[in-house]
Amino acid sequence: MRDFIMRLDWPLLIILCLTLGLAPFTPPHIVEKLQMLSQETLKRPLDWFDLFFHGIPWLLLATKAIYAIRTLYLPK
Repeated sequence: MRDFIMRLDWPLLIILCLTLGLAPFTPPHIVEKLQMLSQETLKRPLDWFDLFFHGIPWLLLATKAIYAIRTLYLPK
């Protein structure tokens, strides 16, 4: 899995985050779903799917950033 994430290009992940991760843009869907999650009102399966679907680009970007930082400071 690590190799797959490290092969993803930075520009691709950033574009995914700015388009799919934030769509629709007013207000960003991921923000609404995270607010629903914090308020414990995320109940319907569609809401969970939306959180997962709009959150995947952000998770991939964060994971790639963590791996990149770890390889800089903790070489094998």
